[in-house]
Amino acid sequence: MAGQDQDAQAFDHSVDVLVVGTGNGGLTSAVCNYEMGSRDVLVIEKADKVGGTSATSGGGIWIPCSHYAKECGAEDSLQEAREYLRQTLEGEDVPPELVDAYLENGPKMLRFLHDRSQVRYESLDHYPDYYTNVDGAKEGHRSLEPAPFNCSELGDDYKRMTYSHHMMRIGGLIHFTQVEAQVLMLQLPGWIGITAKMIFQYIIDIPWKFRTLISRRLCCGSAGVARLFRSVKDRDIPIWFETPMESLIEKDGRIVGVVAKRDGKTIRIEARKAVVLAAGGFEKNQAMREKYLPAPTNAEWSAGSPNNTGDPLRAGLEIGAATRLINDAWWTTTLCVPNEPAPRLSIMEKSFPGSCVVNRAGKRIANESQNYMAYQKELFAAHSEDNPCAPAYHVFDSRFRRNYIAGPLMTKALKPDWTIPKLWFESGFVAKADSIEELAGKMDIDPAGLRETINNMNRYAETGVDEEFHRGESAYDRYYADPEIKPNPCLATIDEAPYYAMRIDAGDFGTLGGMDTDINARVKREAGGFIEGLYAVGNCSAAILPTYPGPGATLGPAMTMAYQSAKHINQYQD
Repeated sequence: MAGQDQDAQAFDHSVDVLVVGTGNGGLTSAVCNYEMGSRDVLVIEKADKVGGTSATSGGGIWIPCSHYAKECGAEDSLQEAREYLRQTLEGEDVPPELVDAYLENGPKMLRFLHDRSQVRYESLDHYPDYYTNVDGAKEGHRSLEPAPFNCSELGDDYKRMTYSHHMMRIGGLIHFTQVEAQVLMLQLPGWIGITAKMIFQYIIDIPWKFRTLISRRLCCGSAGVARLFRSVKDRDIPIWFETPMESLIEKDGRIVGVVAKRDGKTIRIEARKAVVLAAGGFEKNQAMREKYLPAPTNAEWSAGSPNNTGDPLRAGLEIGAATRLINDAWWTTTLCVPNEPAPRLSIMEKSFPGSCVVNRAGKRIANESQNYMAYQKELFAAHSEDNPCAPAYHVFDSRFRRNYIAGPLMTKALKPDWTIPKLWFESGFVAKADSIEELAGKMDIDPAGLRETINNMNRYAETGVDEEFHRGESAYDRYYADPEIKPNPCLATIDEAPYYAMRIDAGDFGTLGGMDTDINARVKREAGGFIEGLYAVGNCSAAILPTYPGPGATLGPAMTMAYQSAKHINQYQD
């Protein structure tokens, strides 16, 4: 269907701007195009709900020098941010002009949305950049999270919401923010009061339970998407659900529309001004993973949206789109819990003191408390047939089990051992033993190697110095640490039986390589020049911040490039 002549077949529907996808990038594109002059906007969505991976994510955006940060009195500058990115992106295939455009226009995008829509963010004063050991890094106010949102403001369209990942909800029902997550997961001072308040507010909200048992207070990714969704609804911008895009329609070197499937029928939608692709990556397409990504790779380990099968990238490749960073992804270890609907991200628990992560040889792979992207890149570098590092195993003791939440195990008080499903043990997801050697045998880990590693960890906990991987030396390492633990809040002994191990996989929450774009999100041709009328934002385009320099390095660029593309489409001057 790609490359059909426009006159060969009539269009079934015609709009100014067609947006494909309803994540942060797609919905931002719809709102910005409308506000900048294109009032005839249509959004099509493959799923029956809005949000995709944006909604299930933590929802954070990394944007230095935002007006939110300035209002909090934060001291920062674009020059410092630029120096920080210069060092953290060194060696990556990222055009410098893209970085500059992002830094300069990210704050403008936020101000634009704040002034004209329901979008609201809160600056995180103590969530540090991921590489705090380099010049220009800051320990707060570059990452923002969406302000909580009352789902009832969507009316009956609350049914169209994709909720934040179930691991970011108490009992799968009560949402909590990133700030609250840190307090709850580490059981820091005040956690009982915060939990009690959220549960009390949930219990007394009886009218809402006649609609759904999920709390009406949305947080994290679902709050960010809900605010954009409400903004789209306020403008009566239509969203066609269950309408996957199949291909692009090109005429005389310009994209003039798309072929899509709706109500079981193939339809042609004309886009008089532009098509904006914002429909995610290819993380759930096993064939594409095996073609492009490093081994080992498995779509089942990915926490990305099940609908992200590479449709926009495939369509772009059919018409000669250039690509960049196609062999990379937003890496993070994941927990594939038996009988759960999607993998959990293993980010916080492996950082907590009193635990370590080992491979089959019983050896640690990297600094468990560093940011998740960097950790998994080190895992891939260490992995080989002779030294398999996937799966890996999170090892901890009874003291850890009492004090910290470990994925679906929670704490021992919240989930006693007798309540752990038998399937978890039988499938090799979890093991429990009275000795380190017995634990190793149950998980097929080398017992001598694991014993040596645990002895080392106990020595490091006493001295406060991780002689192997320097765990606890950076501000980010200490973000998910226990300040009560001395001398290093990231290191505690692992010496109280029984002992536990939990399998973790080499997963991701999306791919980061895709169509190569310029500072206005225009898609480049492999043969040179641009594919006129075609723009790409989010994970179907190549990343601007592929090393994940700070929390929210995915959604921040997606929204900013959506803003940039809308300016270009409408010749709008900010």
